[in-house]
Amino acid sequence: MEKVLIAGAGGFIGGHLAKKLLQEGFEVKCADIKPLNTWFQLHKQAENHSLDLRLPENCINVSDVDLVFNMAANMGGMGFIESHGVECMMSSTINTNLLNAASDLNVFRYFYSSSACVYNIAKQSSHDVIALKEEDAYPAQPEGPYGWEKLFSEILCQAFSKEKGLETRIARFHNVYGPHGSWNDGREKAPAAICRKVAESKLQGKKEIEIWGDGEQLRTFTYIEDCIEGIMRLMFSDEKDPLNIGSSEIVSINQLTDMISEIAGVKLDKKHILDSPLGVVGRSSDNTKIKQALEWEPTVPMTVGLQYTYKWIHDQISK
Repeated sequence: MEKVLIAGAGGFIGGHLAKKLLQEGFEVKCADIKPLNTWFQLHKQAENHSLDLRLPENCINVSDVDLVFNMAANMGGMGFIESHGVECMMSSTINTNLLNAASDLNVFRYFYSSSACVYNIAKQSSHDVIALKEEDAYPAQPEGPYGWEKLFSEILCQAFSKEKGLETRIARFHNVYGPHGSWNDGREKAPAAICRKVAESKLQGKKEIEIWGDGEQLRTFTYIEDCIEGIMRLMFSDEKDPLNIGSSEIVSINQLTDMISEIAGVKLDKKHILDSPLGVVGRSSDNTKIKQALEWEPTVPMTVGLQYTYKWIHDQISK
């Protein structure tokens, strides 16, 4: 198993995954709809293609490989997915086309990048957060069109595995963050957005920062290196059911802001924008199953991951 395809390789997680696979000695083929000069990371050692994988023929042309990693999705932070439901749901066409191509071309194994947004929102409506177990996706009540698309795509992967014999692996990511991702294009998630706001305030001498909501929303955030390690371990494991890949360290958005401000060495007042998109009240990852299946769980503390993330975003602004 030497040849791999990464769909969505021009994105945040896809770019880091390509780097890891190249380091491990794989022959890597990368595909993304974005022009090559806009990819977050472009690795010259890989075979890189700017392709629209919503077209079946493009999927067939790049799927003559041993392994497929489908990281392709039209997505972003809460502000994006709440206002771009149609675009988010269209990502299911990519998964459908890739599964068909992978099955027809006898791909050995197929990885699908799902999301914690598949979980029943009724289980995420309180500040008394109960960590989400994999079975909490049912009865189904996902978070908006994006969550429904992810859950449908999971089911499609499992159907291909059962009926077509294509081995599939499914990871549910919990708020992945780190360098080399969206930070100012409207798709950034909370850690990147707050890093940007703090860095701008510091560079401009401001004393205030805007926070969406009351800042008491609770989340777990997973550093990119942990995410990539989890992907690799899951892909080459025997675990066939969906699996959480998320940190169990839970913080509020206010606490996240304070952590980043401390890293930046500034003291900022918070201005809460109460009519902003908020998402669920509280979400956390139950890591019981991943520890059993992979004998591992994410370990990078937020204080460490945020230092790297803040420095990278600060450097982008300074440029």
